Amino acid sequence: MNFDLTPEQDQLREAVRALGRRYGHRYFVEKARAGEPTTELWHEAGRLGYLGVNIPTEYGGGGGGITELALVCEELAAAGCPLLLLVVSPAIAATVINRHGTEEQRKRHLPGLADGSQKIVFAITEPEAGSNFHRLGTVARRDGDDWLLSGRKCYISGVDEAQHVLVVARTEDAASGKLKPTLFLVPTDAAGLTWSKLDMEIVSPEHQFLLYLDDVRLPADALIGESLEAGLPALFAGLNPERITVAAMGAGTGRYAIERAAEYTATRKVWGGRTIGSHQGVSHPLAHASVQVELARLMIQKAAALYDAGRDLEAGVAGNMAKYAAGEAAALAVDTAVQALGGAGMTTEYGVATLLGAVRAGRIAPVSREMILNFIAQHVLGQDKSY
Repeated sequence: MNFDLTPEQDQLREAVRALGRRYGHRYFVEKARAGEPTTELWHEAGRLGYLGVNIPTEYGGGGGGITELALVCEELAAAGCPLLLLVVSPAIAATVINRHGTEEQRKRHLPGLADGSQKIVFAITEPEAGSNFHRLGTVARRDGDDWLLSGRKCYISGVDEAQHVLVVARTEDAASGKLKPTLFLVPTDAAGLTWSKLDMEIVSPEHQFLLYLDDVRLPADALIGESLEAGLPALFAGLNPERITVAAMGAGTGRYAIERAAEYTATRKVWGGRTIGSHQGVSHPLAHASVQVELARLMIQKAAALYDAGRDLEAGVAGNMAKYAAGEAAALAVDTAVQALGGAGMTTEYGVATLLGAVRAGRIAPVSREMILNFIAQHVLGQDKSY
């Protein structure tokens, strides 16, 4: 068992860390407050090859796996720049297209995803369905050689920045008459596709949207894969990378918050010339939060290694555990850091409270902590399904 990064992975981590620190949390917050995307950081990360580390070299990527992409997500977050679209575009969309798309789809989309010139966002959540994707109401039906998509999606990240949306719809199985999931690449300028911005209490440069699909006409090659049978495997192909990279972003955010608080408490003096960090009432909560973040990082490393080894079932369990652990650890770390900094922790200047909304959302999305506990109870502990 080896917990050391390879020399290449270590170089990647250091390079991404340096890039993130050149921009920093102030840049991230300024972009969010202005309602602007992090275009400069995204394009530089793409030019340097960091956005495509998990994409095969024949399509312009780095030839690595989710382990490498998780490093990128974590280090940018640890620099105060947790980029949500890293999860959506390189982790979900690129993985789905690479593993289940046609060769033409791979050639058309993966190079742009690798260099950052293209973004593809992901649309599965619906207002009525919630966590139950079996209740998805977005339907795709044949019209000659074309497809027509109709339905609604919610909490869709970054549609305003993307060229395509990877939409999860349902099509009718001719043999059984039952509806089954299918994925389509929908251009964001397609006729019949509209969206409206959701106002969120989260400081983030990426916006959330409601999507409306009103008989959006798509050519046959918009369907992911060679046939309808690719739908369910393609859907699940993106879920483990999503959980692992979200977890990595959470762990990085936790590291960032603890580092900020530790710097402050190691120098702040109030009583008798001693630093406030010398008091256990201050240092112990920070140490506890640091332990929780490190434990989450271990599970992220395990989940990514299992996924990259092709052990999808085991990676599903580990990925869910990693997402749960990192979500809890990040929320604890940011809250503990705010408390340690006192009034300073609530200021924009110290750059900690600006992350409260994001880490709280990390306990809900992309899958809630309760649904993860349901999954673990059923698939690890052998309990009857409760939902």
